[in-house]
Amino acid sequence: MAKEPTTDETANSASTVIKKYANRRLYNTGTSTYVTLEDLAIMVKRGEEFHVVDARSGDDITHSVLTQIIFEQENKGQNLLPINVLRQLIRFYGDSMQGVLPSYLEHSIDTFVREQDALRNQFVDAFGPKSFETMQEVTKRNMEMFRNAMTMFSPFPVPGSEDGKAKPVQKAGMESAPKATAGGEDLDTLRRQILDMQSRLDKLDGK
Repeated sequence: MAKEPTTDETANSASTVIKKYANRRLYNTGTSTYVTLEDLAIMVKRGEEFHVVDARSGDDITHSVLTQIIFEQENKGQNLLPINVLRQLIRFYGDSMQGVLPSYLEHSIDTFVREQDALRNQFVDAFGPKSFETMQEVTKRNMEMFRNAMTMFSPFPVPGSEDGKAKPVQKAGMESAPKATAGGEDLDTLRRQILDMQSRLDKLDGK
């Protein structure tokens, strides 16, 4: 009797197989070409599914390769992960909460992406592509809120905090909202967008 495919096997069957050889070369079986970590990073950004296997043993090494991609990107000066977050992550290795953190991070990132996409689309639809620059300060606040959320599970004090507790995130009001340079009608629309954005962020902050 044929064995039923597992969930991982079903997912892998729909993704491209990347083989990694002993000389560290990566071979894309879908295009029959050798690729680099930068090529794999581009595939990730395009939403292309792939998994990496050791050419000799057949073991799935996707996790280690994706981690290597992040390492390469960080080395290029694209510091997506703040030092405090990196330290917090290192402290979780071997901690009793290590098993809980991955699912928490995955949920947090998924929520962050959904909210950012919705807010980005609202600004682009209302004021054009350049209006997205007004979200820079909000993005910084989101990252600070994300760092504070991580400390909820950490048994260690956060560097730069008082009494080992994360500093509360400042609630942004209309006085800190970006100023519009358009006419009165556009200004009213922008204010409504900011209020809607604040409501979404407050919901995230309350989770």
